[in-house]
Amino acid sequence: MNATNGTPAPRLEGLDIFRGITVAMMILVNTPGSDRIWWPLDHAEWHGFTPTDLIFPAFLCAMGVALGLSFPRKVDAALWKRVAWRTFALIAIGWAWQLLVRPDLANLRFFGVFPRLGLCYGLTATIAILTARRDAGGRAHLRWQALAGAAAATLLFYWTAMALGGDFTPEGNLAGWVDRTLVGTQHIWRHGKDAAGNIVYDPEGLFSTIPALANVLLGILAAMAWKRDPERALRWIAVAGIALIAIGLAMAPWFPINKKLWTSSFALLTSGLSGLLLVISVLAVRAPAIRTALAPFRVFGMNAILGYILSLLIGLAGMRLGFQAWGFSRLQGWVGDPWLASFLYALAITMIVLAILLPLHRRGIHLRL
Repeated sequence: MNATNGTPAPRLEGLDIFRGITVAMMILVNTPGSDRIWWPLDHAEWHGFTPTDLIFPAFLCAMGVALGLSFPRKVDAALWKRVAWRTFALIAIGWAWQLLVRPDLANLRFFGVFPRLGLCYGLTATIAILTARRDAGGRAHLRWQALAGAAAATLLFYWTAMALGGDFTPEGNLAGWVDRTLVGTQHIWRHGKDAAGNIVYDPEGLFSTIPALANVLLGILAAMAWKRDPERALRWIAVAGIALIAIGLAMAPWFPINKKLWTSSFALLTSGLSGLLLVISVLAVRAPAIRTALAPFRVFGMNAILGYILSLLIGLAGMRLGFQAWGFSRLQGWVGDPWLASFLYALAITMIVLAILLPLHRRGIHLRL
């Protein structure tokens, strides 16, 4: 990786730890032993915020940081092919997963975690490339003004559209209406229901992907700060993170913090928190003892997509083959508390995924899309 002045860019070593923490937490919250879930490990019902609500936007931020670290680079057909392939691959993985869970094309869920990852990657990479300045050698150099402007524009547009186009209820919000109109209720999240039981919204729908772009764009800006001045970047990122948190909280009375709508206030709050966690991760790896203790998260972080896919497959197998119910029952018999037993089951799945990834990591085998 080359910095803008032609010298090697310092590696942001804490990025793998930061991304690994988000993946480990994804696995932990997605594979409980039962429906007995402690509130910090569950999403907010509607308006509000829990620690679990930070996981997905933090992963998007990590995606942005990685994208930012890959510049400057030559813009050619190979680069556009790479962007298109990664976008398509992420969306295809999501659709393949949906068909595995429910092999029913007529009711295939078009949206979800992987499609949102693909769209966010493809769109932000395109924005970054098209707004970059070119040097004499045809290499693209990111422009922070353009990226910051794009992030602000997506958040302001989404806020305005949502405020003028409906209300912020499950059945009355514009994002849900757009998704229902474009693909129909049979192709959106079947649990996104209103009080009457009608399917009305998708938490990873198409329209609510617009503000999620800001999480990625702000991650790119963090990478740019790091590459420009690694010694001062952590201070800049921390200050920016605190400012974003404050703006998100200040906006909340008018545009509530809501993960399922991915409101602009939610995007700002989670981008700020992600920035602070990134700073903490970078600082943590500078202490040898802490770095050693965090090594498992580096394994998750360097094989994030594979780790998440493995957890989904294990979770599905557990439900269909019955070992989830069996494992939960055994754990509850040992500890007594059903909430603790459910958590311990999820922790066990997380450790199983780590055990699968570890030998691959030692051999340098990492899934790269």
